[in-house]
Amino acid sequence: MLFFGLPLFVAAQQSNQNVISATRIFPRVDKMAEFEKTLAAHAQKYHSGTFKWRVFEIMSGDDYGGFHITEGPLSWEEIEKRGDLGGEHMVDWNKNVAPLLTNEAKHSYSVYQADLSTVGLTDYSDWIAITRLYVNPGYAGELREWVMGLKKAWVEGKSTVAVYANSSSGNNGFSLVTRYKQGLKERAEGFRPPFRDLYEKANGRDSWRSYNEALRTAVKEGTSELMRFRADLSSK
Repeated sequence: MLFFGLPLFVAAQQSNQNVISATRIFPRVDKMAEFEKTLAAHAQKYHSGTFKWRVFEIMSGDDYGGFHITEGPLSWEEIEKRGDLGGEHMVDWNKNVAPLLTNEAKHSYSVYQADLSTVGLTDYSDWIAITRLYVNPGYAGELREWVMGLKKAWVEGKSTVAVYANSSSGNNGFSLVTRYKQGLKERAEGFRPPFRDLYEKANGRDSWRSYNEALRTAVKEGTSELMRFRADLSSK
């Protein structure tokens, strides 16, 4: 799988601090209020500086009810040297936060792709939608070209999308993170012209057919979810 996905990631390694480390945790439903209070205290005491937290609440999709915690952007060297942030940090996590969680947890790394994005790495918004596209073996180059066509349409429609390549974190592919700078009204029908029209205006007449052909061949599967930033739970 590393061999199949390699073309996705070569360009990304040229920049230093472009890696996002993300952890997903799932609180017990009956402990939600206590969990939020405890998580906020932990983040604000132990996660400042390089390893500060941005915490998102997952509002839809398969992981609804969970929380998505990001550190970064970081370099791979910083990730290597991070460790567990010290014994006191781990005692607080294990004693105060962990008992409020279910046994389910996920962790991933992703690398920001500046050439495929229409918004800067740290130009954030409070609401985001993440679409994950997983590549079929042997189609990594085609998928990158397909996303480049999407970028042209995003530029045409003035959409702010940050693109990340999955790195040693399950299936290879891209995460397309739409940052709603104007809020969720951007999702409303009529806010922008139909995406097909934007795509063909940006990529040429009848390009929509090629778009769908590439979608059928290069993409193995996809998922989508909506999340909102929780400043009250994040590092200060």
